[in-house]
Amino acid sequence: PCDIPIVIDTIKEIRGEFPIFGVSLGHELIALSYGAKTYKLKFGHRGTNHPVRNLKTGKVEIVSQNHGYCVDADSLSSTPLEITHTNIMDGTVEGISCDKDNIFSVSYIPSSFPGNQDSRYLFDQFISNMKEAQKNA
Repeated sequence: PCDIPIVIDTIKEIRGEFPIFGVSLGHELIALSYGAKTYKLKFGHRGTNHPVRNLKTGKVEIVSQNHGYCVDADSLSSTPLEITHTNIMDGTVEGISCDKDNIFSVSYIPSSFPGNQDSRYLFDQFISNMKEAQKNA
């Protein structure tokens, strides 16, 4: 993810001006744009039945994943980002958000077709964020 600084810089420029929802690589790039760090997983998260805990609701979502990097949880402490989702199997960061900048992301694939639909509500959240931003524009 560090190899595309132009995208990281673009996120820095537009965050807070538009609602942003990052998925997979977008999740990692958002974290990097705030100064957090990422690291390579030994084997990566791959497959359709990964349990992820939504820390806001306490619910467990079964999600599809296909990524080899993770956001370093310790590096988030110096950023305004909040951890929203964690992987139940290894405790890694699966979701982050910054309410002030109207930005959130997840490292997994919330719209897996075919597959689990537990996280499709994230798209509803993003649509709601866009409508609210349009009202306030």
